Amino acid sequence: MTEYRSRIEQKLSDALSPVSLAIEDDSHRHAGHAGAHPDGGGETHFNVRIVSASFEGLSRVARQRMVYQVLADELKERVHALSLVTVTPAEADKLESA
Repeated sequence: MTEYRSRIEQKLSDALSPVSLAIEDDSHRHAGHAGAHPDGGGETHFNVRIVSASFEGLSRVARQRMVYQVLADELKERVHALSLVTVTPAEADKLESA
């Protein structure tokens, strides 16, 4: 596991106690784009799917703000973009049974 992916996983796990957490480094699809790291080493663009009871009663925007706050240091450093799916356990169950 790479440094930033590990940091993202640890911080989100500690802060939001997710039922499920999937993190994918999608940086290779953004080579040469704005925010791509000049060393080409990746870890600039991530897809994150997190299922957490911490999101209960919050809007989609409030959930995303919560994640951005948890990952503020990573976003200031190397991480340029996060694609987020933030759902509650009940929402995840609904999606899986649909």
